[in-house]
Amino acid sequence: MNSFSARASQRQTSGRRWILFWFCAVAGIGLFFIPAFIIRPFRYQAPRALVLAMTLRQSAPIGTLIAALACFILAITLWRTPSRWGKSLLVVTMLLVTFSAVMARVNYFEWMFHPIEGPQFLTQGDSKLDAKEMIMAVRIGTESRAYPISQMAYHHVLNDVVAGVPIAVTY
Repeated sequence: MNSFSARASQRQTSGRRWILFWFCAVAGIGLFFIPAFIIRPFRYQAPRALVLAMTLRQSAPIGTLIAALACFILAITLWRTPSRWGKSLLVVTMLLVTFSAVMARVNYFEWMFHPIEGPQFLTQGDSKLDAKEMIMAVRIGTESRAYPISQMAYHHVLNDVVAGVPIAVTY
């Protein structure tokens, strides 16, 4: 085998490794970012898109790990890339793939909705609610509470005690 055909074979192998590297990187990054983009609070989520997002979200922890390991192994073999741009591209892509693998194991949706710590209640006369504000109301015995829908839509769950009875208000 002459040196020309050896170099051509080596370039072909390197090209296949780059293609496999990019395939694994896109898969790993997509497993995290697609559900994060589709599942956004206070926006319409089409049923099919939501099914896709939840399916990807369930397979993301193992899928991103496999993709990150494959990318890491391929990045090691591709590190001999002569250009600086090739190495920079490998590093940036590995950072994104690693970020995706870590974030796929975190419930980042909890960051969007902060719990209400120690809810405070006002009397009806002291409240500053607009007359058109929708509320959810609870009455147990002689005690009653009103929870503004605008607040509940953001927080979703509130633990409270009404007339000595612990309740969970959800929206």
